[in-house]
Amino acid sequence: MLNWYQNTFEEAKDWLRSKEIKPIHAKDVFRHLYRHQPLTSPLLPIQTELSIPELAIHTALVSKDGTRKVLFKLHDGYLIETVLMRYSFGNIVCVTSQVGCNIGCSFCASGLIKRQRQLTAGEMMLQVKMMDDYLQSEAPRSSVTHVVLMGTGEPFDNYEEVVRFTHIVTHPHGLALAPKHITISTAGIVPKIRQFALESLPINLAISLHAPTNELRTKIMKINQAFSLEKLMDAVDFYLAKTRRRITFEYILIDHLNDDIHHADQLADLLSNRDCYVNLIPYNAVMENDYRRPSPERISAFFNHLMQRGILCTVRKELGHDIASACGQLRAQYQHETQR
Repeated sequence: MLNWYQNTFEEAKDWLRSKEIKPIHAKDVFRHLYRHQPLTSPLLPIQTELSIPELAIHTALVSKDGTRKVLFKLHDGYLIETVLMRYSFGNIVCVTSQVGCNIGCSFCASGLIKRQRQLTAGEMMLQVKMMDDYLQSEAPRSSVTHVVLMGTGEPFDNYEEVVRFTHIVTHPHGLALAPKHITISTAGIVPKIRQFALESLPINLAISLHAPTNELRTKIMKINQAFSLEKLMDAVDFYLAKTRRRITFEYILIDHLNDDIHHADQLADLLSNRDCYVNLIPYNAVMENDYRRPSPERISAFFNHLMQRGILCTVRKELGHDIASACGQLRAQYQHETQR
């Protein structure tokens, strides 16, 4: 049986051919299953051999700003989170790539539960598809326009399935998302950054940096023990040289930990002369640690100092604060309440 959302267009076309259905009908079937267009192809003879799965909705919350967070239940009972965020420029889905996470960042709710298994490309695809269906149920011409792989898990720890997912979600006969509207975020798995640079995929890369020195980064991100800032920046330079694409550095601002002016200076020194920009993210507190969000004054001072040093940066607009929108928060809260 073919799991439709797990397969690329070429694989689906080959499968249809094996069922004596002309490959020319693959485009029609793809558009029907992804875009709700009428089906004119002879699909009926193969319906019993075609699996068109859905994810079960365990919990769905909608913020006052329109952000929607869904706790999906997988076929084996595991729970994953997906977030739909609405901006003036489009609708972004934040996709989860693993059940749990082994990276172990001390500030992150995603790592509160260790990795249980990898998600398949089809399970990632379904997160986007079901959010797209939700948008279309509100307004027929509304759709997902951007995807970020920044949910639970480390995408480059599930490299093959993540790359497969990008090929499926961007195919012109499917959801047809523009590659430039897809961003993959990694905590810094150096060999995979180098491999990704050679994929010839015009997809955005974001690095979760969060600290400007090895000492501080190792304190809050275990991955720095394996891949120091020197190794990471060497891989970043390789990526920039190969792709000629600007890279994003994500930097969570944590009160009196990494948000002083001298940290901004260290960050500017680290990133100078590189084609990049910094996405500053005020910390979203979780109950499991004592980290706190900086004051608006400290956030502004950090931002202004980076800009004065010539580092292009933005402060991420916060959405969904009232529904625990940070990665892993909803699932962690549910598990905590269940255990209690």
